[in-house]
Amino acid sequence: MIKQFVPQEYCLKCQGCCRFKEANSAWSPCLLDEEIQGLLDRTDLPAASISIDRRIQPVANSHGAEFICPFLNSLDNKCAIYTGRPFECQLYPFLINLRKGRVLLTVDLNCPYVYENINSQGAKDYIVYLCDFLNSPKQLKMLKNNPQIIQAYEEVREVAELRLPH
Repeated sequence: MIKQFVPQEYCLKCQGCCRFKEANSAWSPCLLDEEIQGLLDRTDLPAASISIDRRIQPVANSHGAEFICPFLNSLDNKCAIYTGRPFECQLYPFLINLRKGRVLLTVDLNCPYVYENINSQGAKDYIVYLCDFLNSPKQLKMLKNNPQIIQAYEEVREVAELRLPH
């Protein structure tokens, strides 16, 4: 489990994460190969809810106009699989990004907490923690074996380059 930067009480008040403007959003969580079967085994998520590019397919939100993660309870803003959520969900609002052939750690400044705190010492310390974690041999192997997790997100801020072997 990745240590979190955004405090849980802040997340539970926000209405940003796990919500998408469209059903086929590039922002919906991408799964590691090893997460897919475990997710299907321990939840009632139908296999058809995972796209060919290994993304969790958002569902229509019965309490709003947008789409939401099928594991999000939009009334209390809680995740039904929080303790076993996918790697990319644990990492967010930080993302692994591919830009001009470089693998980067980036951050989504649409997260209000990050936007307000990105220049704090706590954020700087957390970025060092994440880089150390992601550059560890185990995580580098996981990233190399799961290239789908390395996306080309737009409108994110670069914070560090990762040492992913080619």
